[in-house]
Amino acid sequence: MVITADALEAAPNLRHAFFTRAGGVSEGIYASLNGGLGSADPRTRVLENRTRMAARLGVSPDALVSVHQVHSPDVVTVEAPWPQDARPKADAMVTDRPGLALAILTADCGPVLFADLEAGVIGAAHAGWRGALSGVIEATVAAMEGLGARRARIVAVLGPTIGKAAYEVGEELRAEFVREDADAARFFAPGAREGKHQLDLPGYIGARLARAGVGAAHDLARCTYSEEELFYSYRRATHRGEPDYGRLVSAIALG
Repeated sequence: MVITADALEAAPNLRHAFFTRAGGVSEGIYASLNGGLGSADPRTRVLENRTRMAARLGVSPDALVSVHQVHSPDVVTVEAPWPQDARPKADAMVTDRPGLALAILTADCGPVLFADLEAGVIGAAHAGWRGALSGVIEATVAAMEGLGARRARIVAVLGPTIGKAAYEVGEELRAEFVREDADAARFFAPGAREGKHQLDLPGYIGARLARAGVGAAHDLARCTYSEEELFYSYRRATHRGEPDYGRLVSAIALG
């Protein structure tokens, strides 16, 4: 099963997909469309899964480009594919080259796909709480502008992300957010346990997209933690004491 966004679906020269965990060859805790090269899933299975994703996007397997994600605000401009074992450390990519699919991997963090169709510029960002707080969204928009995009024309879509009801965090995280961004306090609600809070990560990402001045921002409103049949979740795996977890892939490509 593949999820698409109406805001991006109508464009004839654009392909995108928020892949679920269905439709692959992986087994066990990785069942079945695990795209994580950094997971302990046998590499041959991950590569087969990624080949299937590339086919869905109409690109060659080597053109499904991803980075070594490190929860940073760093952005890479992609001009050609790189070897999977030589992925640069970054958390977002932009390109104006047709035939390249920018792929973000997540398992609770927010995958954001961007497009300025008039300029022919796309982007993809991995926005966990660290990346969102440190400015990966704004950095992605700025990098797209460097390729000729205009932020007022950019459409951004947030894919499956852990929802507020499932995202309990401690006071120290709330304090860090508020220290770095005073507006962030409104995205924390009292938790069920003393000293705990519920973080609305999708809401915060939406606020950062608005602050960046994109023309339109959309949220698919799908929770990775609660929709187990469709999505992998790092937090759910941790709560169960599982040794690893699969990675979801969200990708966008110019035709």
